[in-house]
Amino acid sequence: MPVPFEALIPYGIIVAMFGISGTGLAIVKGIQNGGKKPRFGIDQWDRVLMDRDRRLTGNLRGQTDNPTAPSGFELNNPWRLEKRIS
Repeated sequence: MPVPFEALIPYGIIVAMFGISGTGLAIVKGIQNGGKKPRFGIDQWDRVLMDRDRRLTGNLRGQTDNPTAPSGFELNNPWRLEKRIS
């Protein structure tokens, strides 16, 4: 006995929604990474360098080939100091 095609419409809708949501998430992740592939297994050194790149370029994954830092970067220190006890 054949299965009427109307019974398969919900399954088609479910498969289409999984495809649309997966594609949307991949697009959003690509936009967040500046069009580059996402990084996996990031250690502390990579985080420090990515923070430096963000402070230099304004983008977490952006890099610059300018040999001189922009003005104001000499005071842009990522290390936070404790307040002295006096």
